[in-house]
Amino acid sequence: MSDESGRVRQMWHLLEPLHAVVYYAPEAFEEAAALGYGTDERWPSYFAWRAAPLGAVGAERVTEAFYSFSPRMIGAYVPAGWSVTTPDAVLAARERAVDRAYRTLFGDGVDGPGFAGAAALARRVALAADVTGRPLAAAAAALPWPEKPHLVLWQAATILREHRGDGHVAALVLAGLDPVESLVSFAAVGAARPEVFASRGWSAEEWESARGRLSARGLLDADGAATVEGRALRAEVERRTDESAAQPWEALEAEERERLVELLGPLWVGVLGSGLLPSETTLGIGKV
Repeated sequence: MSDESGRVRQMWHLLEPLHAVVYYAPEAFEEAAALGYGTDERWPSYFAWRAAPLGAVGAERVTEAFYSFSPRMIGAYVPAGWSVTTPDAVLAARERAVDRAYRTLFGDGVDGPGFAGAAALARRVALAADVTGRPLAAAAAALPWPEKPHLVLWQAATILREHRGDGHVAALVLAGLDPVESLVSFAAVGAARPEVFASRGWSAEEWESARGRLSARGLLDADGAATVEGRALRAEVERRTDESAAQPWEALEAEERERLVELLGPLWVGVLGSGLLPSETTLGIGKV
């Protein structure tokens, strides 16, 4: 990994937990329940929170943009979720959820200079992001900016993580990895246990079929672990993802980026220390 790729990935690792709070915080589930979404599992609100910037779109468009989820799983929640309420109402509730969750996590710190400084720097990066051909990033970037610094920081983190995610999908397509193959190959390099990827809704038969296709390409061995070629392909996917995600960060000078790292560090610790987020996820942070 080049120094630049490492720096870009470091920023993602710092920002991703700040974004992901909305999928796990009790305050977010309370806001989702108030809208009428079920909260026995996280998926009704997950698809609502994340897809709302796209508007009241159908399952096909969400499947294309989210990529790694089974079309059956998305079809169970989209477009049915828009019969509960409108995307605009979801976006308003999402902002309330983040506001409440951050205040629970960080207390009066949300109104302090640390959040203000981090928000100002992260917003500059997000505004610099070229979202051409990046549907989720473009939809997030088109939303109006909130006024409060902690909400500005969350929105900037969201734009940048979706910018990276859109680029990651493009890298997977270029590598010839379909949605389920992308998960099987990622599990094969140790990003997470295969059981973790079951959350994406693929059947055991679909998972095994993908393993067979990857084995036929020489990417997996007989035990389902990545071969040398399989690891090289995944490394190339991650390299392309990092390169694609680097463009917005040109908006900051090196010392400004270091300052943002300093400001985000305590927030990152606060989120991870809260226990809200699962210790093992499909993103493979810290593993790849």
